[in-house]
Amino acid sequence: MDLFDDRPDDGPAEGNSPEYTIGELSGAIKRVIENEFGHVRVRAEVGRVSLPRSGHVYLDLKDDKAVMAGIIWKGVASKLTTLPEEGMEVIATGRITTFPGQSKYQIIIEDIKPAGMGALMAVLEKRKAALAAEGLFDPAHKRPLPYLPEIIGVITSPSGAVIRDILHRLRDRFPRKVLIWPVAVQGAKCAPEVTRAIEGFNLLTPGGALPRPDLLIVARGGGSVEDLWGFNEEAVVRATAASDIPLISAVGHETDTTLIDFASDMRAPTPTAAAELAVPVRVELVAYLDQQNARMSRALSQGLVQRGQRLRDMARALPRAETLLENPRQRLDRVSDRLTRAKTLTEAPKLRLERAIARLDPALMTGVQQRKMRLADLSGGLRPATLQRRLSQDAQRIASLSKRLAPALERERALQAARYSRATQALSDVGQRQLQNWQSQIAAAERLRRTLGYEATLERGFAVVRSGGAVITSSKVAANEKTLEIQFADGKVNVSP
Repeated sequence: MDLFDDRPDDGPAEGNSPEYTIGELSGAIKRVIENEFGHVRVRAEVGRVSLPRSGHVYLDLKDDKAVMAGIIWKGVASKLTTLPEEGMEVIATGRITTFPGQSKYQIIIEDIKPAGMGALMAVLEKRKAALAAEGLFDPAHKRPLPYLPEIIGVITSPSGAVIRDILHRLRDRFPRKVLIWPVAVQGAKCAPEVTRAIEGFNLLTPGGALPRPDLLIVARGGGSVEDLWGFNEEAVVRATAASDIPLISAVGHETDTTLIDFASDMRAPTPTAAAELAVPVRVELVAYLDQQNARMSRALSQGLVQRGQRLRDMARALPRAETLLENPRQRLDRVSDRLTRAKTLTEAPKLRLERAIARLDPALMTGVQQRKMRLADLSGGLRPATLQRRLSQDAQRIASLSKRLAPALERERALQAARYSRATQALSDVGQRQLQNWQSQIAAAERLRRTLGYEATLERGFAVVRSGGAVITSSKVAANEKTLEIQFADGKVNVSP
């Protein structure tokens, strides 16, 4: 039976009206609405957006007069290039249905897109302002790029001209190791894959089996705003800002700008330019090193020449060796004279002593002999035992005294020996230094004499012409001489003009 028969309204007919359950009535309404609005396109503003863990998207579509609930199933949401956000103006395509459990109608969205470029740019500006307010674009957080990275990680599509251009440019400038993390560069998979690639490179261990890169490049060729939208996603921007590895963004052409450009440490206008920013030119580095090496060699050579000239100038200012030895010679002569006079002075007292001994009185000598004899008699009268005991006691006292005095005498002897050794060593060092000083001065004077003498001039290719011992300085005089003697640096030669 059709629930909506076209019958004339004859007033209430309670006796003839059929009775329906709520389920039957709701099902009938559902069929009518789905048959009538099987496929519709709606232009509206996105209101509340809910993203449950199931992966479905629940949202409200509204204008200034009404609000309609909308559902995007998980399979459809995963294919969308741009997910709807609150405040975005969109065009949604789908079918109208009802939800009997809550007595409401809703649209099952099969496709949803921003309503023109203006709506997309408005979302972009709103997201940019929100992320900038968090400090993700702060220049103070940007890291300097390494001058010459050992390993470069490239996040891009494995096929296409972009990766070929980057590898070719790196090979031309300065070949480096490159790790490629393949990702989708547009579509719904772009943002999550790029995010995982940045985070994955940062999780690598430096120096491990798969080494961690020193620099990252996120690259993609040019395209429309919709094609590049994956690089405007919040997840990509946050992963870029949180990366511990310096990152260069090279998304699109020079006129294309995405949010990853503001969060990266350096923006390159093209992927080729990113490779140029990553490494220097090896040929230019080699040329620069050669130039610096040549400058260093010239500086060393000039320094040696200047110091040599200064040494020669100082050598010319040194006094002559004879002048340096005059004072020491005079002092030596004076000391020798004093030593001779001292010997002479000791001879006279010696003679006087000998004469005094000779003049001693013989009677005095006789008295001395008598006293010696009496002393011998007295010593003969002493008892041997008493004398022996006294001698033993005296020997013990002497031994005891010797034991007490021996350490002190030994220390005094060692002290005097050390003083004598130090004095001897100091005198020897002073004499050695004075001798070395005199030797250095004599050697310097000898070098100065050789420098100023004409023999040094002969070693530079000159010669001295003599005749009969006289130096010839004129060609006319030399022509009149019969025999000439020419002195070179290594000998003399006699020639006839």
